[in-house]
Amino acid sequence: MIDYTLRGLTADELSFKVNPMKVAPDTKFEIKPFFSRRIQTAKENPKINVVILECKIETSEEAPKPFNMVVRLVGVFEVNNMETAEDRRIFALNATETMYPYLRATVSSLTTASFIAPLNLPVISGATLFPEDRSAEGFNVNFDPKNVN
Repeated sequence: MIDYTLRGLTADELSFKVNPMKVAPDTKFEIKPFFSRRIQTAKENPKINVVILECKIETSEEAPKPFNMVVRLVGVFEVNNMETAEDRRIFALNATETMYPYLRATVSSLTTASFIAPLNLPVISGATLFPEDRSAEGFNVNFDPKNVN
């Protein structure tokens, strides 16, 4: 049975930039964050897995946003008994579930510290954050082949 422990959590990148734009006071923006996750295994110790969880908001011409933001957290996990694809799936789901509340709090704190109304990500199960995690049949986690040094 797979067993994991979170050994450390750090912010790899926290950035916030206001996009200068002229808008009417009643203008509403649709803010849809983009989430990504990458999992890497340490070369020197295969029990150490690094999970990179990221939330991005970027403006574009077709979907302007009042700000750009990147929050990237790195979690270091010690994992035992991860031998099968199903074990990797369970670990990816549980690691995301473990890290998502920290990502959510960091996004709220960063926007508040930037003197705008805090952006509160929804309270959801981290295991449902990515569409591929919602069903076992469609699950495909890419463990990054570039191992962590």
